[in-house]
Amino acid sequence: MLLIQVLRGLGELALSRQAQAQLGSVGVLVLLLIGIGIRARRYDLAAWAAVVFVALMTQA
Repeated sequence: MLLIQVLRGLGELALSRQAQAQLGSVGVLVLLLIGIGIRARRYDLAAWAAVVFVALMTQA
C-alpha cells in the first residue's frame, strides 16, 4: 500500500515537472483541473482537462 502511494506521488511529480517544462504554468493548471475533477467526482471536468492536456502536449 505504501509503495503504491510513493509510486503515485513520484509519477505525479514527474508528470507535473514535464508539463511545466513544456507548457509552463498552463500545463500545471490543466493538471490541477484533472486532479480537482477526479477528487470532486466530476469526471466530465477531468476528461475535458485531460483532452486539453494531451492536445497541448502534442503541440508543444
